[in-house]
Amino acid sequence: MSEAKFRLRVTYQKVGPVRFLSHLETARACERSIRRAGLPYAVTHGFNPHMRIAFGPALPVGTAGRAEMYDVWLTELVGPDDALERLRHATREELRAIACRYVDPKGPSLAAAADVAHYEVAVSGPPEVAESIARGLSSVSRSGTLTVEHKGKQKVFELATTLLKEPVVRPVDEGAVVEVVTRMSEQGSLRPDALVKAALGPALAGVASVSVTRTRLASRAADGTEEAL
Repeated sequence: MSEAKFRLRVTYQKVGPVRFLSHLETARACERSIRRAGLPYAVTHGFNPHMRIAFGPALPVGTAGRAEMYDVWLTELVGPDDALERLRHATREELRAIACRYVDPKGPSLAAAADVAHYEVAVSGPPEVAESIARGLSSVSRSGTLTVEHKGKQKVFELATTLLKEPVVRPVDEGAVVEVVTRMSEQGSLRPDALVKAALGPALAGVASVSVTRTRLASRAADGTEEAL
């Protein structure tokens, strides 16, 4: 049985059409890339041994990611630059590896450590859409809560604790971009597109599209500052 000695943290992007892959499909694609790259990965113990790999918080289907992460345990030390180069050659561009580094094998899992998510919500619409979103966000913020329906169930988010920063609205050509920073927890996370759509209200009918990209995952320290994963 191979011994897991080295925990390699890989940062990768998930963009373009592959953003519609499920979390399980994404995991399988990454595992195939690791095999093609020839990295000396460790396998789990038990009746059904499989690659020892662990992913960060799942992206909703349709949401892109610029800095997603997984940890893969290796049996032999491979230089981070060498591992990155091998993964880049073995992975399709839409799931391209961006960075590799080693982390403490006994450290917390990515899923447990990542509790802050940064998003960009791109809204394609008329020139005044940025102003509409800004006004709507102020109104939603004053209400204090946002009720979101998902799979037939309603969940109420307390915005003062869910939003770690006041959303920033930037007008761009043919629309607007909204920067949202949310807290993630085992109880669920607020989807930023739900916040923006609520802010738009009736103006949503004049919007051509709303797309979401998760741009960064981080950990929140006790003093409220963010720490890189």
